[in-house]
Amino acid sequence: MIELDGLTKRFGEATAVGDLSFTVDQGELFGLVGPDGAGKTTTLRMLAGVLRPSAGDATVAGVSVARAPERVKPRIAYMSQRFGLYADLTVAENLHFYADLYRVPRGERRERLARLFEFSGLGPFRDRLAGKLSGGMKQKLGLSCALVHRPEVLLLDEPTFGVDPVSRRELWLIVHEMVAEGVTALVSTAYLDEAERFDRLALLHEGRLLALDAPAALQAGFAGEVLEVAVEEPRRVRAAAAGIPGVGRATVFGDRLHLTVESAEAAAPEVERALREAGAGPTSLRSVRPSLEDVFIEQVSSQETRRDDGETEH
Repeated sequence: MIELDGLTKRFGEATAVGDLSFTVDQGELFGLVGPDGAGKTTTLRMLAGVLRPSAGDATVAGVSVARAPERVKPRIAYMSQRFGLYADLTVAENLHFYADLYRVPRGERRERLARLFEFSGLGPFRDRLAGKLSGGMKQKLGLSCALVHRPEVLLLDEPTFGVDPVSRRELWLIVHEMVAEGVTALVSTAYLDEAERFDRLALLHEGRLLALDAPAALQAGFAGEVLEVAVEEPRRVRAAAAGIPGVGRATVFGDRLHLTVESAEAAAPEVERALREAGAGPTSLRSVRPSLEDVFIEQVSSQETRRDDGETEH
């Protein structure tokens, strides 16, 4: 349903997206995952036909975004980070307005809006001004407006950014329901804890593809094991932990450290001894499954190592 072939976007001398190539199958929930500046928004804007590629191409529902961007737009729903709701219109008026924009036949609107009200939970608020809605409700209304014409492809740019946990869950339920009905969804997020929701995902960093696979496969391919260490002031202790023989990387995860080691069981006694000698005795140590954040950090480190090796050889 979506195919990227060397998709590239440059702004002057800066490359925002560099040579992206991958495919998204029909009915797949696919994630673009990475921090701010990774190229997620630029990629989605090119796929939506609102930003022309500098090089390469992509097809969405069989239509080229480089050669025929206007023909892409009727086939998709594109929800940007700041979706264009009209604050002085009610919830129902916004939905009718987007139905007019997408030329939804009058005879079909009652059924469609009833369905959107049902699964978004916005029915009781249909007469409330959009500007008076909470952040989560605005996102649900934005998604409902994007879905009013029953698109083949959903392009959602960080739809849960700044949204409370309950609304985040409700937004994901809506997306999963649409995917279950055969809609293809490409969703960007900077929240690595959300990435396990995707059928497959592309990890992006500085506009480049780091890795692409199912979440479980990426975690299974992690080099080594992760030892989770609970300590006081983990940021202060991180440098000492990174210097312990056998520890590859030490990363702060909230109030804990994740240490990349060859064997968590074998490394635990030495880590505990070294931290106690450093006056940072851990309160607990345990082997944990690598998170997608662990995977991302490993991939970034590997990319930087390859880049440094290439510069040295050159």
